[in-house]
Amino acid sequence: MSQFHFDHLTPDFMLDALWHYGFDVASGLLPLNSYENRVYQFKDQDRKNWVVKFYRPERWSLPQLQEEHQFVAELVAAEIPVAQAVQRDGEYVLAYQSSYLAIYPSLGGRQFEADQDEQLLQTGALLGRLHQVAGSRSFAHRPAFSAEQMLKQSADLLLSSGFVPKALEQHFAAVLQQLQQKAGQLYRPECSIRLHGDCHPGNLLWVNEQVMLLDFDDCRMGPAVQDLWLLLHGDRVEQQMQLGLLLDEYEQFCDFAAKELALIEPLRAMRQVSYMAWLAQRWGDPAFIRHFPWFNSPEYWQQQLKVLDEQLKRCDEPPLSLMPQW
Repeated sequence: MSQFHFDHLTPDFMLDALWHYGFDVASGLLPLNSYENRVYQFKDQDRKNWVVKFYRPERWSLPQLQEEHQFVAELVAAEIPVAQAVQRDGEYVLAYQSSYLAIYPSLGGRQFEADQDEQLLQTGALLGRLHQVAGSRSFAHRPAFSAEQMLKQSADLLLSSGFVPKALEQHFAAVLQQLQQKAGQLYRPECSIRLHGDCHPGNLLWVNEQVMLLDFDDCRMGPAVQDLWLLLHGDRVEQQMQLGLLLDEYEQFCDFAAKELALIEPLRAMRQVSYMAWLAQRWGDPAFIRHFPWFNSPEYWQQQLKVLDEQLKRCDEPPLSLMPQW
């Protein structure tokens, strides 16, 4: 991954790229909270607000990026509230020299509040409609949620990275192995559809009294429950109530297979391990060193051992149920 970094992404380069596509930047480029890609807000000469995303080089191929935007275009055509990039010459993914970028109107709005019943109900309806469209075809180029990739390959990367302290290495390897076996046995999805893939509250926005879904950068194939479980928080009773609210509206548009609830804990394990590998793989990026300084500390890895031990226990617990337990 020789070009996996953003060394070329100077202010002049970004301004030239925007000028090339007809955007005369009248303000500075305000960096927004994104680590995987580089995302900036700016005003044009008409004082209109825009957001530009420069994709991390060599992470996704051009066909994979185009597939993301084609999926979004299908959702917009179905009048589902999602953020869509502007087109230039019929393309959503814009090329400039060695970079790919996408440009979006800035939406405004308020932060999504996962503890608000009305917002959860609307999100359930949004995801039901999204999955109704998503099930009509498959991705040809995007990957699927895979225990092999997200557990085994991520674990191998971590153990060969040199980040795990020597004193913890043996214990860490043993826990990762147990988690691979347990979560790998549990993760047996019977149906995969196109997904947003990273539907947590930070990717939802409350705009004009409706929920809007942002950032399809992690879209891929997988079980429907992946787009639901990241919205659940609190203890088991609270999660049960939140799940009920989501599914009350979701099932107005799309059936939900209750057996997929057993996939939540293996999916959580996959996310935890792949997140650590994601940090390790990008540690050469100065933005990661600046924003995640704790990653290279013994205390972080000690804490992760506790997190993974807890996740092993969670994998043994009964899954959430669609019916209340009395």
